[in-house]
Amino acid sequence: MSLDLDTTFQPQHGRPVPVASGVMRLTAPNTGPMTFTGTNTYLLGQETLVVIDPGPQDEAHLSALLRAIDGRRVEAILATHTHLDHTGLHAALRDATGAPLVAEGPHRTSRPLAPGEINLLDAAADHSFRPDITLGDGEALETAAGRIVGIATPGHTANHMSFALEDQGLLFSGDHVMAWSTTIVAPPDGRMADYMASLDKLSARADRLYLPGHGGPVERPAAFLRATRAHRRMREQTILERVRAGDRFVADMVSAIYRSTPKALHGAAALSVLAHLEDLCERGLVAATGGVELTARFEPV
Repeated sequence: MSLDLDTTFQPQHGRPVPVASGVMRLTAPNTGPMTFTGTNTYLLGQETLVVIDPGPQDEAHLSALLRAIDGRRVEAILATHTHLDHTGLHAALRDATGAPLVAEGPHRTSRPLAPGEINLLDAAADHSFRPDITLGDGEALETAAGRIVGIATPGHTANHMSFALEDQGLLFSGDHVMAWSTTIVAPPDGRMADYMASLDKLSARADRLYLPGHGGPVERPAAFLRATRAHRRMREQTILERVRAGDRFVADMVSAIYRSTPKALHGAAALSVLAHLEDLCERGLVAATGGVELTARFEPV
């Protein structure tokens, strides 16, 4: 089963676009190799609004967001996770609207750091974010836009949460599932075992449409989840085969596996390989010398 990604999405930066009944998408102009065409902020409701993912600290995006809100009351600002491209505007938007921040919790790593270990994505984390309301897995927020249920989907980050607008069959999937690209899972910020378990959790649901944090919608979620899971298992098997064939370092595996990938993306690829290797170590299939990190030596078990 192949994973067919859709990179044809055309954003309309600064302009709210209707994507479902009572749901508008506003894409920030933070285009880049990790953010694609920019971060999607969603406005839910009519006279009273809910905002999902305020977006990066960008004055143009804040102005566009306030124009789209147009003086209406905002009853909650939800964050799928605490990377700065999603929550950089949280303080400015809360100050402008008076709305409480709602999330699974503040930023944290997926596991304690080993002695001397560095969180390679720490600079991307929003350590200033503190939710006014914490939402647990399966807990609901009753809003004028409808009942919004928090679905804990750790993996990309430990505090990643998707939000289901269940009366419409919509899932705001953040960076967990996106149509344009596979998700970056980079330990210790994220964890592959958590990510795979979160895919399984979503597979048990019946949401009809995913609205992700970057790019266009996932229109056939069930099939896309199956293909994503199969893709990850195939990549895992490829990495395990490279270790058994003699590759000992992440850089060697990236060079072999991502030969056709632009060099500019090899850094992200290395983080993905490391996440798979950490999972393989946890399952006793691979061993690391000196801890699981980018420069570690890996051996088959």
